[in-house]
Amino acid sequence: MLQVNNHEVWTKLIGEFNAYNIAAIYGVAHLLGMEDLEVLRLISTLESVGGRFQYVVSEHQVTAIVDYAHTPDALKNVLQTINAIRTRQEAVITVVGCGGDRDKTKRPKMAHIATQLSSQVILTSDNPRSEQPQVIIEEMEQGVAAENYNKYLSILDRRQAIKTASKLAKPGDIILIAGKGHEKYQEINGQRHHFDDLEEIVSCFNQSKN
Repeated sequence: MLQVNNHEVWTKLIGEFNAYNIAAIYGVAHLLGMEDLEVLRLISTLESVGGRFQYVVSEHQVTAIVDYAHTPDALKNVLQTINAIRTRQEAVITVVGCGGDRDKTKRPKMAHIATQLSSQVILTSDNPRSEQPQVIIEEMEQGVAAENYNKYLSILDRRQAIKTASKLAKPGDIILIAGKGHEKYQEINGQRHHFDDLEEIVSCFNQSKN
């Protein structure tokens, strides 16, 4: 629930960044002459876009969040959002990788942020493109501070990394799968293979029912 211009509005969107987005939407609509209460009614119906803080809850009350965060700032924002709304009784398990043929300087930064703001981190492959996935992970590992060495592990295969996060999670825990979001493929050596983070974690949750 938010208060916008002295009016309460309920929203399905989560996080401080979405509160800023809602305020911007309201301000623009108001300037365009739309009626305030109608704008707030429409805002209350908004759904999150696929792959942007998209979440699913397992039968055992493990929450998995799939987010497109693939830059240091984006990863920091989504983890800060998770930490702001959780009770601190649950663990935050982050699965994250970095894309190949892209800015290499962000790789250690991503691992540093993930291990600083999570209870457990699994470094894995994202879209390696023409690069060797293991090299990308090794470059990420350089950003892990000494005090966080015991908080991370590296699993090259993204599917296995997600499965491992699911197995590590206890009731009430939160899994963040970051970097790909809405993408439904993994690009390896110039070829795209079907891969959907949300499908993978839902499959893991379904298997845990048995």
